[in-house]
Amino acid sequence: MKVILLGELKGKGGEGDVVEVAQGFAENYLFPNRMALPATKGNMKQLEERRHNIAKREEKRIADAEALKAALDGKTVLIDAKVGDEGQLFGSVTNVMVADAVKNELGVEVDRKRIELNRAIKTSGLHTVKVSLYREIAAELNLQVGKPAVEEVVEEAPEAEVVETEAVEENPEATEAAE
Repeated sequence: MKVILLGELKGKGGEGDVVEVAQGFAENYLFPNRMALPATKGNMKQLEERRHNIAKREEKRIADAEALKAALDGKTVLIDAKVGDEGQLFGSVTNVMVADAVKNELGVEVDRKRIELNRAIKTSGLHTVKVSLYREIAAELNLQVGKPAVEEVVEEAPEAEVVETEAVEENPEATEAAE
C-alpha cells in the first residue's frame, strides 16, 4: 500500500515521501498515529502544493542538525560512575546518563533515543558513542567514564611547595622586606 509520510519514519523516509508499506502497518499504526496518509489522487495533489513548505522545513532541520553536530562532534563528556578496583563499573552507563551529562556539561539537549550505544559500557575509561541527529547526520561523542587519572597532578603540587619553602629559608631578609 502506498502512503504519504507526514514526518520522519526511521528506515522508510521523511516528510512528504511516498513509500510502499504493508497494509496492516499502515492501517494499524501509521494512520491512527497520524504519521501517514493514504496516497490517493486528492492527497497527492495536496502534497504537490505543500512541497515548497516541506522543502523549507527540511532545510531548517538539516541546518539545525549540522549545528548540533558541530557542537557535539569530538567533545568529551564526563560520566561519574562508581568504579571498582579493577576498572569495572557497578552497573553500566545508560542512554539517560549520557543525555543528562551532555545537557549538564555542554548545555545541549539530546534525545536519549538518538544515542546509540553499540554495547553496554561496563568499564571505566574513554568510550566513543554515536548520536544520530537527523537521517544520515550523526556526531561522535567521547565519554570519560569514572574519574580521569589526576594522580600526576597531585604528586607535582607538593614538590612546588618544597621549592618555595627552600627559597624562603635561603633568603630570610627578602621575606621580611616583602612583609
